[in-house]
Formats: sequence, C-alpha cells, structure tokens
Amino acid sequence: MVTIRFNLHTISSYIEDVFAVKLVSYLPLFVQPFCPCGPFALFIPAPMQKILVIDDDPIICTSLKKLLQSENCEVIVAPDGQAGLDAAQSLRPGLIICDWLMPNLDGLEVCRRVKEDPALATTFFILLSAKGQEVADRVMGLDTGADDFLTKPVDLNELKARVRAGLRLHELSQDLQQQKQLLEDELMEAAEYVKSLLPPALADPVKIDSRFIPSRQLGGDCFDYYWLDPDYLLIYLLDVSGHGLGAALPSISVQNVLRSQSLPDVNFYQPSSVLKALNETFQMNDQNDKYFTIWYGVYNQTKRQLMYASAGHPPGILVTQPGRIDSVQQLRTPNLPVGMMPEAQFSSNRHKIPPGSCLYIFSDGAYEAFDYSTQQLDNEVWGLDEFATLLASYKKSTDLDKILMEVEDCRGKSTFPDDLSLLRLYFK
Repeated sequence: MVTIRFNLHTISSYIEDVFAVKLVSYLPLFVQPFCPCGPFALFIPAPMQKILVIDDDPIICTSLKKLLQSENCEVIVAPDGQAGLDAAQSLRPGLIICDWLMPNLDGLEVCRRVKEDPALATTFFILLSAKGQEVADRVMGLDTGADDFLTKPVDLNELKARVRAGLRLHELSQDLQQQKQLLEDELMEAAEYVKSLLPPALADPVKIDSRFIPSRQLGGDCFDYYWLDPDYLLIYLLDVSGHGLGAALPSISVQNVLRSQSLPDVNFYQPSSVLKALNETFQMNDQNDKYFTIWYGVYNQTKRQLMYASAGHPPGILVTQPGRIDSVQQLRTPNLPVGMMPEAQFSSNRHKIPPGSCLYIFSDGAYEAFDYSTQQLDNEVWGLDEFATLLASYKKSTDLDKILMEVEDCRGKSTFPDDLSLLRLYFK
C-alpha cells in the first residue's frame, strides 16, 4: 500500500478546476482522513498479482479461479497449453499453475518455453501432476524449469500456501532483476566515461589507431598518447590486475597522474624515470593489492628514435616491413610490474625506427585466453609468438577490427574473457 500526503485545499482546487466537480461529494471515495485539521492521506492499492491457470479441465479451472481470487489475485484461465503460452507471453503473470497432462502442448513443454522467455524469467511455475506419478517424472519437470509441484486432487490450504510462497519469490526475483539492471546501467555509464578519457586517433605525422574491449562493462586497461613537444611523442599502455570497477579506478588514477604530469621531479622523456616514480606512488600495499603492468615509450621524430621501457608488460611488436612475418622485433625491458616491490629498479632501451614501420602495443588479453577445449593435437597453441606473427602478416592499412576478428578465430572463442587494448602506430 502506497501512502501519499496532500494538503486538502490543494487537491480540492485541482479536482474542481480539472473535472468541474465539487470535491465534497467524491472525496470520501478516494481519501481517508488521518488528521481532523485538514491534511489527508491518499491510499493507492498495490497492483494485484496475476496468476495464470492452464488446464484442459474446465471444472478445475473454475475452482482454482474462484479459490485464488479470494487471495486478492487476478486469475486468468486458459483451456490448453498453446492458449496458456500465448496468455503468459502477453500478460506476464507472476505465477503459473499448469496441468502436466494436456493434449497437443503438454505442461512440460509449456514450462520449457516459459523458462526460455527472458520476459518470464521471474514467473513462478507450478506443475499439477497426477497422483502416483513417478519420481523420475518430477525430476524431469524440475530439470525443465518447474519451481514446484502439486498433486491432484489438490489440497486447497496447501495450494494457497504454495501460491503465496511462489508470489513472494516472484516479487523478490523482480526486485533483484531491477537492482541488477540499475547496477548494470550505472556500470555502463561509468564504462562510457572511461572510454571518453581515451585519446582519439592521430593521423600525422605518426598515424595511431586503437581499440579498447573491456572484459566486463569496466576494465583495467588504459592507454594514452600525446605530444610532449613538437618533436617528442609519448605513448603508453597499462593493465591493472583484475577486472571490473576495482581495476578501472586505479587505471584512471594512473592516467590522470601521467596526463597532468604531476609526478614530482620526474623527466617524462625518460621511461625508466617515469616507471620508477609510478612504482613509488602506486605501491600495491596502498592500492588494495592492485599492481599494474605498463609499456611506456617516447618517440623522437627528428632522430626517428624510440626510447621505451616495459614493466611486466607484453613487448611492443615492431614490424619493419608490414606484410612480412620475418620482419618482427619484440621491444621489451626486464622490469617487474609497477607496485610490487618498493625498491625495484627500472631500465629503458632505445631503438631506431625505419620509415614505413608499424608498432603494435597491446595488453595480454589479446593472446592469453586460449580455448584449450577446441585445441587439436596437431595444431599450434595460440600465444604471444603466434600473435606477433599474425600482426606482422598484415599490411599497414588493415583495419584493426579485422585483426581482432582473426584473433577470435585463432583463439577459438568469440568473446574476450580478459580486457583487451590494442594500439597500432604507423611511422611514415
């Protein structure tokens, strides 16, 4: 029962203005006074629960309808399985009582189809079974999706008690679904915010394309690229341990620190210096046991030189001649992930970038989630080397979505259980 409080003068004026009638004659029908001095409480009854009875016996239908109406429920009857299924799909009742043995579409098939319909996922389903039916049949009914059983002839008190319990479970399931939907909507909104923080594609003088696929609505991957000055391009990709909100929040924090260059006394042109400062700032003991891997590079376009460092992250894959699998070089440095050890030291390296080269930077979700259930003994296992060879086989103009589709085929799965980020830099 929902209670809404009004001021008497306000509701009276509204009804008289809109409907051109005097409230005095009709007020007792709608409101109940809770205070003699003026305010009223308007009682709006909660909607009646719908119960659908499916049985080819009209006497049982009539009896159950009369009985359940006394429980303040709206009862609808259907004379056969197909009519009952149609009524269930259109009315979406909170509870269904269905006879097992019916011509054409029996109760078991009705139950199966109801449970397959997402719109009826919370509907409580009671099967009516004949006296003496085997235990194996009941097991079959439960496996099909039935929530409860009643044996004919039905004990009326037992029926009403089971119906009340079933409707309570239906209401609880609906509440859970609504809360789940609210949570998913909020996570989706947060995921859109995270995506909005990622940089747009670059076209010149270095062409950069990217893809970001979180394993859930939120992911722990994050990347960025921007010019430190007209000659130096910064690129990094990090992967926080874990998935979901707990991984997304630290990744955003690291991105904000790097984007604002708020690390004190740090030369952002020197990858090893940046990783050392990040390690001191984001120790896992202070970050809910979260650590992260990162690949960080700074490209000098005048000298065509890339300075880079990686911390527990997959190597950058440099393809000097896109389309040739023998032109692959892996760019990595032997450093621990950021946040694991306070006293960890970090090293960096340099590499000359030939014109026309492609550099791929990615998270481990691109190759680690191999589906071994589909693996044949005479096939190669999908891993980093195979992924690097695949990247090298593509021309610089190949769309990244096509690459990801082939990754799915090679992995044997159509979804990515881990976060996946992929950057491609083309050096003209």
